[in-house]
Amino acid sequence: MNVLSLFDGISCGQAALERAGIKVDNYYASEIEKNAIKITCKNYPNTIQIGDVTKIQGAKYWGVDLLIGGSPCQSLSITQSQVRQHLFGKSKLFFEYVRILEESNPKYFLFENVASMTKESKEIISDLLGCEPLFINSNAFVAQDRPRFYWTNIPVCESYLPECNLTLEDIMENKVDEKYYYNCGYDFLGLNKSVCAILHINGHDILKRVHSPKYKCHTLTTCGGGNTQKKVFDNGRPRKLTPIEYERLQGLPDGYTEGISNTARYTAIGNSWTVDVISYILRGLNDEVALETKIYQDDLFGMANL
Repeated sequence: MNVLSLFDGISCGQAALERAGIKVDNYYASEIEKNAIKITCKNYPNTIQIGDVTKIQGAKYWGVDLLIGGSPCQSLSITQSQVRQHLFGKSKLFFEYVRILEESNPKYFLFENVASMTKESKEIISDLLGCEPLFINSNAFVAQDRPRFYWTNIPVCESYLPECNLTLEDIMENKVDEKYYYNCGYDFLGLNKSVCAILHINGHDILKRVHSPKYKCHTLTTCGGGNTQKKVFDNGRPRKLTPIEYERLQGLPDGYTEGISNTARYTAIGNSWTVDVISYILRGLNDEVALETKIYQDDLFGMANL
């Protein structure tokens, strides 16, 4: 299978294809962020990097088997509700996906973005891609709440989503360096609450929240260092989640993002896909290929009996 991945990030698409048992012949990745490319090259050295999405000539990849991508969500997300510009801000790169989809004419496509976008944005995307999205929350697979829309022509049975009882305590490391712990004061609200403590630190309310290990983590986002990482209450003390715990919350192998700074790791993981969700969708390709093979074999059998 030949795959064209736009906004490839740290290549969770390749991890998902591998997990779904789908053989890849050529994987073309469009990405410009150096740390993300470094992570991809470490894990998948055969990746063919093709650069800036705005400079790609889609016709060069005419008839590619699979086009995947999730354009930047910053101006679509509700987290930017006061200033978001919808499909006219940074998220306008979605239209590059549409352009390349039309130019490359892939057999299958998959596009992902935040579920908190406005109804108008959702309708525009659905109209241009020619289908309605699947709604899948990553919490059906991992210990993270991450509601997302997925537009695709891959056959997927949405009613058979698994049930996942994993919570933060299931993915927490046993031994964590002291540097991740907070020594400031905090208000304890009880482990029976999803946000079980509020730190006494400066900044926006969301930066002060400490999650109970008995619950799933809130959606991972990009981090700029400081106190932007998600936090958990661990053995009577609040601390930041570690990069490995971030990896586990996205269904990535431990150490997948090693080789760059921790701040860059948090950002790269927050920008990425939940591997298990993408793998679940891509497994529909196996069913599709099996069906096509059966039809082909039936046709041959019928011809042989003429």
